[in-house]
Amino acid sequence: MSQKLHRRTLLQSIVAVAATTAFGCNEEETTEQQAAQSRAYFPQSVASGDPRPDSVVLWTRAVDEEHGGDVTLSLEVSTEESFGTLIANPKGLQALVAHDNALKVKVTNLSPRTTYYYRFVYEHDGERFVSPVGRTKTAPAPGEDVAVKLVVASCQDYVGRYYNTWQRLTQLGLDADAIVFLGDYIYETTGDPAFQSTNTLREVKFQKPEEALVQKTGFFQYYAAQSLSNYRDLYKTVRSDPVIQKVHERYPFINMWDDHEFSNDCWGSNATYENGRRTEKQDDRRRNAEQAFFEFLPIDTAGTAGEGSIDVDAEPKYPNTRIYRDFEFGKHVKLIVTDYRTYRPDHLIPEDGYPGAVVMDETVLAALGATPAFANDLFAYVDLDATEYEQHRATLRQVYVAQSQQAGLTQQEASAKAATWVKGKLALAYVNQVLAAAGAGALAIPPAGKPRGLAFVHMGKLNPFDVRGTRNIVIKDTYDLYAAYRYAATQTASENALGTEQETWLKGKLQAANTWKFIVSSVSLSALMLDLRQKTDIPDASLRQRFYFTTDQWDGFPTKKKELLTYVKNNVSNAVFLSGDIHASFASVEEGVPTLTAPSISSSSIKEEAGTAVQGAGFAQGSPIYRYIAVETDQTLRAANPNMVFSEADRHGFLVVEAKPGEVLATYHLLPSSEVHKDYTKRTPNELQRQFITHALRVQNGTITNA
Repeated sequence: MSQKLHRRTLLQSIVAVAATTAFGCNEEETTEQQAAQSRAYFPQSVASGDPRPDSVVLWTRAVDEEHGGDVTLSLEVSTEESFGTLIANPKGLQALVAHDNALKVKVTNLSPRTTYYYRFVYEHDGERFVSPVGRTKTAPAPGEDVAVKLVVASCQDYVGRYYNTWQRLTQLGLDADAIVFLGDYIYETTGDPAFQSTNTLREVKFQKPEEALVQKTGFFQYYAAQSLSNYRDLYKTVRSDPVIQKVHERYPFINMWDDHEFSNDCWGSNATYENGRRTEKQDDRRRNAEQAFFEFLPIDTAGTAGEGSIDVDAEPKYPNTRIYRDFEFGKHVKLIVTDYRTYRPDHLIPEDGYPGAVVMDETVLAALGATPAFANDLFAYVDLDATEYEQHRATLRQVYVAQSQQAGLTQQEASAKAATWVKGKLALAYVNQVLAAAGAGALAIPPAGKPRGLAFVHMGKLNPFDVRGTRNIVIKDTYDLYAAYRYAATQTASENALGTEQETWLKGKLQAANTWKFIVSSVSLSALMLDLRQKTDIPDASLRQRFYFTTDQWDGFPTKKKELLTYVKNNVSNAVFLSGDIHASFASVEEGVPTLTAPSISSSSIKEEAGTAVQGAGFAQGSPIYRYIAVETDQTLRAANPNMVFSEADRHGFLVVEAKPGEVLATYHLLPSSEVHKDYTKRTPNELQRQFITHALRVQNGTITNA
């Protein structure tokens, strides 16, 4: 009876036979084949993260597709690339199927500011399979007087895009202490037509699409990750890219999440796909997202784990998650990594909010001394619950139900929401418009003599279940007033973005003696306001106002943002905010505090997204609105935000910050957005180099100047 031929034995036999022939492999080729064979067991290569003066976290994913099951590994760590002397060699490490065969190991008792080489080893059937070699670096010792160089990056959408910016970083060969990745390491969707490409060479496929959320935009249908399997697929796909593997093999990462590691524009465990049509509190989905994040990224959440394998199951998940943490880089840098997503409240304007709903009536405005500013008939309102408006109420609810059903709600859901929203104090600017559109213009209510108040429509919200006027393009002046009112009325809860415990922790860490305090925020603190008040070529006067580009970032919590910045300015010397999320490069001084916003690695630029959004709102490419927002984006932003020193809204890249005793040198490395769709791994290094530009800035004494 013949014995079943082992796949690996077959490969070895072929190699052995080939080696005896005139055209067989030479020794170098055999070594390359062995390396390729070994690499198959480590499909996502290796990575390191959370470097401290005496420890670092090392990561790999090891699979044996033939045998399956858990994979037992050993780890070799050395200061020599040849691994001549091992300073650590833990054995019996388990890459568990329960964790998708991902493994992260904390190595301790290391020397400060030292380069280490590491590799994982899988021994099976008398053979030794070695992972690619990784290089990492520990942080300088506390108090060590050395310059610190960090790479700051964010937002690396994989779908239809290439990691040319990461490739440029590997070309430069910078001697950086770490890469600070600010969030959106993965994108939870497989092909959202709002911002993702249909390039099938760069796509994500879920092994279990039946476990994903089905999303529809017009005729397009795509998936959003929901199950643990879905989220793992996203990380495995991204980490299969050879360019990002090289970056992880070269530098330790310090990771924070933003929204897309879970769900776009999320807050806590709440998603926003439905824009208020239905409740989207998804605790299990949030925990699945966190589990995959902890499995696939070399992160030590609490910074207290001892030496050896880090038990991902023991790392707290939502709602008990805590990944905000701090790092010491010698005498000159305290890196404080904050979590903007886990504890923050909802966006101030609810997505399902009825545009006509009055949120600040005449009594509130009078108490605030704001009555004169609202004398215009535009702010008139009535109490729809009064008997005289019974017919108006019935008509408005009928229209609301019809609109809601058209938006995808059932009759029952639409009726319930109508009963919730279409009542009480409503703005006539919206009520009369709806009545006219419904052919009930005869029911229009004259504004004369009516009380004045502020409604959602006065902040730019024109429709229920719409991101516009809720999270994007919100009227600044009325929004700021409402935000301040809500902040006081809720005793700060409405804008408690970091959560009370984290904010207390942050203020404590800011008292560190380090020369520079780098505060990491996944979302930007640069004010992104659009001032269209003097744009007389815009025919609609209602559009000639000041708008926030987005309220999903810190602009959406203006009262807390100013309070936090003022605290930092008055109590902390040499603080700098490092942020991302917005897919553009900004440098500005906010309330006296320098803030640097890193561009996206590959995700669609803010200028590209602005063009899509403006056209989606019904403005043609030749219109003044389109020109100011989607063509002259940088000019419009700089004109409206005088504290902005530098802006680049249509380039990808990364930011390098070098901290010295008297200054921080910040250098942007930038690639045109058109080049992110091209695969530069198939071109010469010079071709990619020629596409990049740099812009250097100097941060010193609370100012930012060109270097």
